[in-house]
Amino acid sequence: MADKFTFKQFQAQYRDDDACLQAIFQRRFGDKPTCPGCGVIGTTFHKITKRRAYACAQCGHHLFPCAGTVFEHSSTSLTLWFHAMYLMTATRNGVSAKELQRQLGVTYKCAWRIGHQLRDLMAKRARAINPGPLEGHVEVDETWVGGKRRRTNKGKHVLDNKTPVMGLLQRGGPLKVRVIKDNSVLVLVPQVMDNVAPGSTVSTDEWRAYKSLAQLGYIHGTVKHQSEEWKNGIHHTNGIEGFWSHLKRGISSTHVAVSRKHLQRYVDEFAFRYNNREAPAEMFHRLLTQIAPPARGKGMICKD
Repeated sequence: MADKFTFKQFQAQYRDDDACLQAIFQRRFGDKPTCPGCGVIGTTFHKITKRRAYACAQCGHHLFPCAGTVFEHSSTSLTLWFHAMYLMTATRNGVSAKELQRQLGVTYKCAWRIGHQLRDLMAKRARAINPGPLEGHVEVDETWVGGKRRRTNKGKHVLDNKTPVMGLLQRGGPLKVRVIKDNSVLVLVPQVMDNVAPGSTVSTDEWRAYKSLAQLGYIHGTVKHQSEEWKNGIHHTNGIEGFWSHLKRGISSTHVAVSRKHLQRYVDEFAFRYNNREAPAEMFHRLLTQIAPPARGKGMICKD
């Protein structure tokens, strides 16, 4: 398997709208589709001129590959959609809406919408691939994104203008990231219980909200960051801390600032790239598979 998917390769494979539509068609209906009109197995479908549709060579039944996808009601060309997908999967630090606007030659409103729809699909891809709880050895940590740390008149630091984010990383496995309300025990512990299988080993820092994990059936170990302890035997949170560092650098350098309302979309985007980092050449096509899943049922098929 190639370790790169270069822009030259991308252009050769998806040179125009017809090539993009053919890729969607193959992913939805396969190389030898069965016509729902006449029932012929492996029949030939011909592209209909000036339409995002194919017609059966036997009976003329029409298939619309874009039906039920983000492309269905979009007037933006498929080549621009695919270009945006390539940019968002080829980068390490994300792509801003302004950069999409410049690269695609569309309005800012269009670029912003495309970016967020692709981020939503990245999140769906993660849920589809990793639906179950994490297991084995899991690192759990939380961080604060955006805003600035403020000091009150009494000299205390407050984080009321920052957004808390919780991460759960299975060593050698997937990462799950959630924007949370706060870092209290009533929020953090239920997240662990929902996303980590009982009996798993859980490594955290010394935050008091995690003290009850051992009583809930987890093998819990901690490291004391305030005492500059970064590893305690098998227990550390270096993996998830590394993701936090990359996330914050990416947001500050690419997006400058991200609102609390849309932060979950951005962390899902970074988590998608992190979970697919071992196969960068396949990242684009994995996202395309999520956009154009195999068609099921008559709702995906139209007939004149």
